[in-house]
Amino acid sequence: MCGRYASTRSPEDLTRLFEVTDVRPEETLAPSWNVAPTDRVWAVLERAPRPGGEEDPGPVRRQLRPLRWGLVPSWAKDVKIGARMINARVETVHEKPAFRRAFVRHRCLLPADGFYEWQQITPEGGGKPRKQPYFIHPEDDRVMALAGLYEYWRDPAVAHEDDPDAWLTTCTILTTEATDAAGRVHPRMPLALTPEHYDAWLDPAHQDPEALRALLSQPAGGHLDAREVSTAVNNVRNNGPHLLEPADR
Repeated sequence: MCGRYASTRSPEDLTRLFEVTDVRPEETLAPSWNVAPTDRVWAVLERAPRPGGEEDPGPVRRQLRPLRWGLVPSWAKDVKIGARMINARVETVHEKPAFRRAFVRHRCLLPADGFYEWQQITPEGGGKPRKQPYFIHPEDDRVMALAGLYEYWRDPAVAHEDDPDAWLTTCTILTTEATDAAGRVHPRMPLALTPEHYDAWLDPAHQDPEALRALLSQPAGGHLDAREVSTAVNNVRNNGPHLLEPADR
């Protein structure tokens, strides 16, 4: 799974890296070395359907937008369900009721510097096991483009549909079997796409489930590095570049 990650690139850097054409300078997020569920995160998407499901009739635009992490299906009665929908398994995402509509129509990329996983460590000679956090990231420190889905949720507590507060846009991260260094820490990992697959994944006109699943058959190439980091990352209130420093032994 992926329950915590780091995302510290500036909007200007992400706009350049992902060839964003629709820039909204009023939307901004601070760098985070400890992104947690329900936080607002950067997402790259194309021609977002208007709230209510209507397609935007204008030209395709690639946007960089802040979304809330933890997908809330359009049919959900309570926004709290999003805290349990932070990940979608690539093996079943096309058939699960919470994700199958978004898989066909609402796909995005979630930029990340790397992600955290925890491994249970049993002390030599016995004793109480502890969970050791690891930061897993590309060896060359390039940005990871995590495959994601997004969805709109209409808040019934807001009377008017045209009120900006009437709509919540949320997202989830697709996960797959772990490879490389990540596989030595945890059996699952977020699935990152390579640049040659960005266009097909983001294209809202691309709605063939089998063709989309083919894009997700392999995690992004490249070697991953996993290093032990401080247990300070366990607390979502802790943030800052010190969280990525190697743990003291």
